Amino acid sequence: MAQTEVLSKILHIREQEEKNAQVAHHQSVAFFEKMATQLYQLLKKKEDAEEVYSQSIKNPTSIDQIKEQLNYIDQLNKRIIDLQENVNQARSKMEYKQQKLTNAHVEVKKFEKLIENRKGKQRELEMKNEQNSMDEISNQQYFRRIPDSSTGVNK
Repeated sequence: MAQTEVLSKILHIREQEEKNAQVAHHQSVAFFEKMATQLYQLLKKKEDAEEVYSQSIKNPTSIDQIKEQLNYIDQLNKRIIDLQENVNQARSKMEYKQQKLTNAHVEVKKFEKLIENRKGKQRELEMKNEQNSMDEISNQQYFRRIPDSSTGVNK
C-alpha cells in the first residue's frame, strides 16, 4: 500500500504540472488570438485603403493625395509583415504549449493507470490470502471432524 501512496504523491505533482501547462496554454491561445485579431484589423485597414486608392484613381484627385494613400498602404504593408511574424511566433508558442499540455496529460494518465493496476494487484493478493485463510480454516475444521482411524474417536 505504501507503493500506491508514493505514486499518489507523484500523481499529485503531475496533476499540478498539468494544471500549470493548461494555464500556460490558455494564455498562449489568448495571446495568439489577440495578435491574429490585430493582424485581421490591419489587413482590413489595408483593404479599405486600397479601395480608397482605387476610387481616387478613377476620380480626379491630386497627385499628393494619391502619394499619401500609397505611403499609407506601404506603411500598412510593413506593419502587416511585422505582425505576421509576431502571429507566427505566437502560433509556434501556442503549439509548443499545446504539446507540453498533451505530454503532461499523458503523464497524469500513466500514473493513474499505474496506481489503478497496483491497487488491483493488491486487491487480488488480499483476496488470494483471504481465500487461502478460508481454505486453511476449512481444512482444520474438516480434520477435527474426521474420527481417528486407530481409536475411532473424533479429534
